[in-house]
Amino acid sequence: MSQRRVAITGLGLVNPYGSGGLADFFARLSAGESAIRYLLTDDQPRPLSIPFVSCPAFDADTALGKPLASMMDRFAQLGMAAAFAAWDDAGLPRQTDGESRDSWGVAWGTALGGTLAYEKGYRELWQKGRERLSPLAVVLGMNNAANAHISIQLGLGGISMSHTVACASSAIAIGEAFRRVRSGEATIMVTGGSDVPQAYGVARAWEALRVMAPGDADTSPQACRPFAADRRGLVLGEGGAALVLEDWEHAVARGATIHGEIVGYGTSCDHSHLVKPEVAGQVRALHLTLADAGLTPADIDYVNAHGTATAEGDPVEVAALKQVFGERAAQLPVSATKSMHGHLLGAAGAIEAIATVLALREQVVPPTAHLDGKLDPACAGVDHVTTGRRQPLRAALSNSFAFGGSNAVLAFRAVAP
Repeated sequence: MSQRRVAITGLGLVNPYGSGGLADFFARLSAGESAIRYLLTDDQPRPLSIPFVSCPAFDADTALGKPLASMMDRFAQLGMAAAFAAWDDAGLPRQTDGESRDSWGVAWGTALGGTLAYEKGYRELWQKGRERLSPLAVVLGMNNAANAHISIQLGLGGISMSHTVACASSAIAIGEAFRRVRSGEATIMVTGGSDVPQAYGVARAWEALRVMAPGDADTSPQACRPFAADRRGLVLGEGGAALVLEDWEHAVARGATIHGEIVGYGTSCDHSHLVKPEVAGQVRALHLTLADAGLTPADIDYVNAHGTATAEGDPVEVAALKQVFGERAAQLPVSATKSMHGHLLGAAGAIEAIATVLALREQVVPPTAHLDGKLDPACAGVDHVTTGRRQPLRAALSNSFAFGGSNAVLAFRAVAP
């Protein structure tokens, strides 16, 4: 079977900046505006006190309706809202309009699943002394809840699967969805990811790793500083982001707006350490993606870096890019948008894929915030974009490098307006 072109016809997210849509999200991102704020909870005896990215304008009952929202943990609510937004953006009816959807499916990424549901259960048992949990506890907490709800609500009869690969979860979900459409196995796939890491135990576990940036009410917006000499670590965030991938000919036949084209996907495993990244593994993923896309390093005009602002991770990623791009690396525009929207764990690859597609569509490279004049010499060797930059963009990569040594890279190409 010949390979098919894969169009991106729908983009949707729960905007960490507020109630605005895609245009608002990308405008703020391009301006270098941080969505990071200070989170102070009322947990006793030790409240959470960390920089964090929330979606404060998101109200699940309003977005989804109370009956549907009540059947979901917050990670699934965010995922469902993002999927609805992407589906609507694609111009597809939510109810079946006569065309069979038996081959249309969902591939979703989440690192944590419904941890809030489980934590609520622990609190009810141990703090409130209750004898039993809600009968919905299992379906609220299961990792495949988001993709299951998306399939049900949109009537999608094809594969419905969740991917849990730490920080690469949604990048891998997008890549696997891409392969199914490209092969002809699926006409349309809804893909992306969602996560909610503010469960008390989850946040404390990340604190224990000593990789989270400190901050208070004044300093939190600037807490995440990828590639900077004074970087102190990552900033967690909640969110949901979705894309609709569609057979190119099907999209053209129905007159869909095409935001961009996904053209390549590559994965690898460092197979060396659970949390320490390795240049060779990332290089393999980058080479595999370029080969899969039929592109060369000279064709790439932008890289959306994994860039978490950790001491070890940032220099390794730059070293991998330098090895793959050679002499051209010094002219390769690179930015880490986590500096503004935070690290959404299982949703990180999805929100960064959207940022990359919008960069190609708008011909604007979003910056790495809080970096100007502070570059770590160990991260030198690429063209770090520190303010939003308008320039011609043909193709771009989005990197996701996860704990466990799991690496995933996606390749996108701009389409003529």
